[in-house]
Amino acid sequence: MSDSAGSSSLTVPEGFTLHTENTSHILISSKEEAFLNPVQEFNRDLSVACIRVWSEELNREKEAKWKQAQERRAKREAEGEVKMVQQKKAKTESTAPSNDLDDELPGDVSTTGGTSEGNKREYRPHKFVLLEALSATGLRSIRYAKEIPLVRFVIANDLSASATAAMKRNVELNGLGPSSPGADSVSSSTVSEHQALPDRGKVRINEGDACALMYNHRTEKTRVDVVDLDPYGTAAPFIDGAVQCVNDGGLLCVTCTDLSVLATTNYHEKCFSNYGGIPVKAEYCHEAALRLVLNTLSTSAGRYGRYIEPLLCLSIDFYVRLFVRIHSAPIEVKKTASKTAMYFVCQGCQAFYEQPLGRTVEKVQERSGNVNLLFKTQAGPPVPQKCTECGSALHVAGPMWSGSLHNNGFISKVLEHLGSNQDRYGTAVRMKGMLTVASEELHVPFYFTPSRIAGFFHSVCPPLDDVASALLNAGHTVSRSHALPGSLKTDATRQDVHDVFRSWVKKHPVRMDKVSETSLARQLLAKEARTEANFTRHPRSVTQASKVKLVRYQQNPAPNWGPGTKAGSGTKRKREEENQ
Repeated sequence: MSDSAGSSSLTVPEGFTLHTENTSHILISSKEEAFLNPVQEFNRDLSVACIRVWSEELNREKEAKWKQAQERRAKREAEGEVKMVQQKKAKTESTAPSNDLDDELPGDVSTTGGTSEGNKREYRPHKFVLLEALSATGLRSIRYAKEIPLVRFVIANDLSASATAAMKRNVELNGLGPSSPGADSVSSSTVSEHQALPDRGKVRINEGDACALMYNHRTEKTRVDVVDLDPYGTAAPFIDGAVQCVNDGGLLCVTCTDLSVLATTNYHEKCFSNYGGIPVKAEYCHEAALRLVLNTLSTSAGRYGRYIEPLLCLSIDFYVRLFVRIHSAPIEVKKTASKTAMYFVCQGCQAFYEQPLGRTVEKVQERSGNVNLLFKTQAGPPVPQKCTECGSALHVAGPMWSGSLHNNGFISKVLEHLGSNQDRYGTAVRMKGMLTVASEELHVPFYFTPSRIAGFFHSVCPPLDDVASALLNAGHTVSRSHALPGSLKTDATRQDVHDVFRSWVKKHPVRMDKVSETSLARQLLAKEARTEANFTRHPRSVTQASKVKLVRYQQNPAPNWGPGTKAGSGTKRKREEENQ
């Protein structure tokens, strides 16, 4: 929400306009020194909420470990005290005369006990370091520093001199800069020391290459807890450095706005060079884009014995936004092959067939009951050369992530936080809607829309609830998808879905005289449904997200809205100023 009282007391220099978001204010130059897209407020609100919930969860984990360590320490001290008393008693007995008097020194146990009472420690909350590799105006870093209580400091970096100048101006405007002059700008090597110096401010500006900065933080002592990558375009060049400079259990936040590469096959060669996979040309292309980016993160982390845990991965408007935890465990890295798959996608009916790259087999030993994991190759391909549903050609997509996109427990905590802090976020209504849909989403690829499949059959489109009920009555599970309005996800095969529509067509016939002999609809209708679909309304066809009136999908926030125009490098502007 905007802070009108705070913004009214600020003086705006000539040639600048004041932009306010929640309690943060920045000055935007008319010369477009740095890039800012006001439409991305939803992205920034969501990031603040997710990082805050993650930091509180990390703090609880560290507090639990600290308490366990304290209990172990107290146990060791107690055992040491008992042993010391026994040794003193044995020594006294060996040197004492036969008429044994009470030679035990008074207050031995109580003094020791008093010392242990005096050594009691209190847990100090874990403060984390956040690195924003591409800060531009610094608005995101300023919001993190002001709105997340457990932030120790934020490193705001940008390669552009004009952007770092804008950052410095905005950081000082919000009172987050260094307390003493001369400590406002530091080199990447100095930043990596993580020293708690009060004069360096809560937002520490660095001008330099983002990859070089992250590589300088890849040693264990200099790693940061959160890395936020929000570039103009692809995040691919920064991913390798990012997965190395995050602490174990740390958070990696990634935005990619190049959906013209990720979500269509127009530039599949560019997608392969950036993300190591071939995209999908189908209605579920935006979910495929998420899975391609996740696969890039997974393979990049795997090279260093690390693996990813997706917490929340969303396709939003013109970009994808991913929140992923990074862990180190060689055994988990071995499992990534079984969470990676190629997909054979039909060019006609858009049916897909999954080809996992590996499989994990659990072998239980009879005597001990221990479970051993065996990693095997996967047989394939899962389909012949043509689609089994319509006979059209198949194209290969992937490799991409085939595991879950979200962590339901994490989303529940974000929703709980949002419920008690709704007035802190300008886009809280939409956040609640999208997170609610994501929390109900099935952990299977991919979604479909009844209207698109009805188009393949040349039939009247059945209501969404009727299709969901037919699948539920057949014993399958169904959910909505956050990525597209009117979409459904199910664990049923595409053949099962087509059987539902074949049953629907029997009740709502298609005029075959209007259908071409070579039409896709004729190929699909030539097959009989294996079972008759039951369209009786199922109680679970209406989900929680459907019951509540939620803003699940983007409404046009402004005319001609979109990714925005990239800020210039400043070279042309400097040349024009010199010529004047």
